[in-house]
Amino acid sequence: MPSSIGMNERALAFGRDVYYGHGKIEILPKVAVRSLDEMAAAYTPGVAYAVQEILARPEAHWEQTTKGNLIALISDGSAVLGLGNAGPMAAGPVMEGKAVMFKVLAGVDCIPLCLQVQNTERLIETIAALEPNFGAINLEDIAAPACFDVVSRLRERLSIPVLHDDQYGTATAVVAALINALEVTGRNPEKQRVVINGAGAAGTATADLLLTLGLGDVIMVDRRGILNRNATYDVAHFNSLAQRTNRDNISGDLKAALRGADVFIGLSVGRLVSGDMVRTMAPSPIVFALANPEPEIMPPEAEAAGAAVIATGRFDFPNQCNNVLAFPALIRGALDVRATEINNEMCLAAARAIAADVPRAELRHARILPTPFSETLYPSVAEAVARTAVTMGIATRDPGVGAVADNCRHLRGLVAMRQKILFGSTG
Repeated sequence: MPSSIGMNERALAFGRDVYYGHGKIEILPKVAVRSLDEMAAAYTPGVAYAVQEILARPEAHWEQTTKGNLIALISDGSAVLGLGNAGPMAAGPVMEGKAVMFKVLAGVDCIPLCLQVQNTERLIETIAALEPNFGAINLEDIAAPACFDVVSRLRERLSIPVLHDDQYGTATAVVAALINALEVTGRNPEKQRVVINGAGAAGTATADLLLTLGLGDVIMVDRRGILNRNATYDVAHFNSLAQRTNRDNISGDLKAALRGADVFIGLSVGRLVSGDMVRTMAPSPIVFALANPEPEIMPPEAEAAGAAVIATGRFDFPNQCNNVLAFPALIRGALDVRATEINNEMCLAAARAIAADVPRAELRHARILPTPFSETLYPSVAEAVARTAVTMGIATRDPGVGAVADNCRHLRGLVAMRQKILFGSTG
């Protein structure tokens, strides 16, 4: 594990010391332009024929432009990592890093757009106006509660998928981890009581997916305590959560919520949970302390308190639970069938496929998730997402069973070949 000083310099070098210019990404042509004849076909007068084709047959837009493999990565900079409202310029490195992950892991082309807009109405209008260019929209680092309104209203307006990765990318990875954690501890999902600390974007989406999955009882905890039906909250989505969670309508703080709970999912801030609090949970509990950089409880402390399965958001502990396991294939699968949305069922299909990528012979308490370097992960998850969209009738094309996985493998291979040419073998 490199030191923080070494990682700091290496991370800065990834944006600064590249083979030309600066930044982590570039745009390359996919056609050869080596003669005037090829220039005429690629540009003028050739483009006029493509325009006429689209006018005669609007669906040709997907065939004549990059729309079918191009997404917009959009942030207003209002919730950058753990730094809060850092603004759109500070969001730039996050967006470029995510664009690299999309391309390397699933062959998806991305345009990062960091917008100087933090008014909800203007943000929605700006994003909606971009629809003709892209096959999907990935929102990132937009603060709650505004993000809920932005996502829901864009989904109503647009005919392409809108994924807020801080919500459903994270939730998909968490649910995948929990599916396997429940299996290795021999638990029945319908009988589990899950406590989620943090009722923001990720926590709310995770609750949605767990309820869709059929978990027995989900309890949401925020700074104000356990969300319950006896209270009225000034944050709209809190009231909705209170109506859909907390089966027994208990009240109190996080300590009260954890008594007898089978699972803790922390999507909040560090050092909120003590070993004594873990000891009050059900025997051999599952503890996902996902706050970064400091978890709600450090893994050694949770293990000493009796936790059977522990996950964090860090790469220096086992069971690293990160949305990078989910978002590339969620978008890949949606693009390849030209889905009109990404919904809970598609996210659950992705979660199950992520969980299944861990070979059953290797599944254990310290190995509940695959690595992002799994060769099988992204093709299989993209295929699961695509087939779910087709089955649900929200796909506008069906390339056939197995075609999406094949395309993902093909695109990953092209990216790997190009990286080898540019950067050489990793050995």
